[in-house]
Amino acid sequence: MSRTAANSNSKTHLNQNGLKSEDIKKNVYHNNREDFVPLYQDFENFYTRNLYMRVRDNWNRPICSLPGPVFDLMERVSDDYNWTFRLTGRTIHNAINMGSYNYLGFAENKADFLKTVADKTRQYGVGVCSTRQEIGNLNIHEELEKLVASFLGVESSMTFGMGFATNSMNIPALVGKGCLILSDELNHTSLILGARLSGATIRVFKHNNMHSLDKMLKEAVCSGQPRTHRPWRKILIMVEGIYSMEGSVVQLPEIIALKKKYKAYLYLDEAHSIGAVGPTGRGVTELFGVNPADVDVMMGTFTKSFGAAGGYIAGKKELVDYLRSHSHSAVYASAMSPPVTEQILRAMKCIMGKDGSTEGIRRIRQLAENTRYFRARLKEMGFIIYGNDDSPVVPILLYMPGKVVAFAREMLERKIGVVVVGFPATPITEARARFCLSAAHTRTMLDQVLHHLNEVGDTLCLKFSRRKYSPQPDLCDETDFELDS
Repeated sequence: MSRTAANSNSKTHLNQNGLKSEDIKKNVYHNNREDFVPLYQDFENFYTRNLYMRVRDNWNRPICSLPGPVFDLMERVSDDYNWTFRLTGRTIHNAINMGSYNYLGFAENKADFLKTVADKTRQYGVGVCSTRQEIGNLNIHEELEKLVASFLGVESSMTFGMGFATNSMNIPALVGKGCLILSDELNHTSLILGARLSGATIRVFKHNNMHSLDKMLKEAVCSGQPRTHRPWRKILIMVEGIYSMEGSVVQLPEIIALKKKYKAYLYLDEAHSIGAVGPTGRGVTELFGVNPADVDVMMGTFTKSFGAAGGYIAGKKELVDYLRSHSHSAVYASAMSPPVTEQILRAMKCIMGKDGSTEGIRRIRQLAENTRYFRARLKEMGFIIYGNDDSPVVPILLYMPGKVVAFAREMLERKIGVVVVGFPATPITEARARFCLSAAHTRTMLDQVLHHLNEVGDTLCLKFSRRKYSPQPDLCDETDFELDS
């Protein structure tokens, strides 16, 4: 018998279970998987189930104090590999808070601030139990809106109880089908959601890249809408003042020039920049010395620099009046809580000097000083950091997921609370720690954090920068933070 014949006969042999070997091979190596349930829908699902669950003790930690420059964290442990947590009953006291975006330090419990907030709570209660259009419109709401418009240097403004909804619920009222949105690739999720809900066509330009934006604007004006080539009903450029994960500042003068050139509209989200940059805290328009009237829609939140909650839309009176009757957030959402409104009023009056003091300006200058000092020291140590020198958002690149986890745990061991961010919030190879500077941070606190960062950076090999920066002793001189008008 030939070898070929022997092989042919062997294929028909039955195993001990009575199955043909060729049938076994056919089933094992079956290429058609349509009848099988997929274990994972996409890579994000795979990443979450196989990595995040192992390290999720680094997120959602419960705190039990106000989010000031130091705070208290409740200690917790897991007995089932991070599926659930239980509190031990112990508290980590006075950890330095480098994660909360309390830029001007208004998240505080000073007696004079708390007294007015308590008085408004006794007068109005905690909630208004109605929308602004029905019977939830309080006199302090109108006072706040006039103050916001005055602060920004625009005609009118309106406020909302939630910062996220200020974007996601107002953008659909401004644009719709037949309109074009040009969105920066690193815009916040609230902007992205609002754009998707609007039904407008969305095109994404490279982050802070004016050549990319110019090219898209030119194509939009020349080609018009797909298929019909009719002109777009409206072209809206959406950007942020300070990008929350990058710390980069928008190139506002260049964008305004392009907006005017192509007769587009500009939507500016100043969630992280209002109160935090500019000589008097009026955001990126003041930082660059541009006219606020050149920005068609000015948006911001009260959750960062003002230590409160909610957001605002500001601009021309026609714009605000239109949104009062067309925005879902204005028509259907409950009005802003009275004590929150009072907190914003007190903080904004302090910044503007309407309380008769210079405390607001002092805080703005202190934040600028802390920001530049912290960034300069990190560069000297050899860390790779993102962002503009004026940005209080300071991302340190950690790159590898394993180092993200080790970094967060090691810093907490040293009683320093940090925020670490990874995929899918950032690209998978650009995991980072995000530090938020505050005017409430003292030099001693910052030096303590920098000392531990230096040690942890050496231990975990996080100093990836090849450039050597020399120390600059004049960084703390207040004259360095004076901006040219």
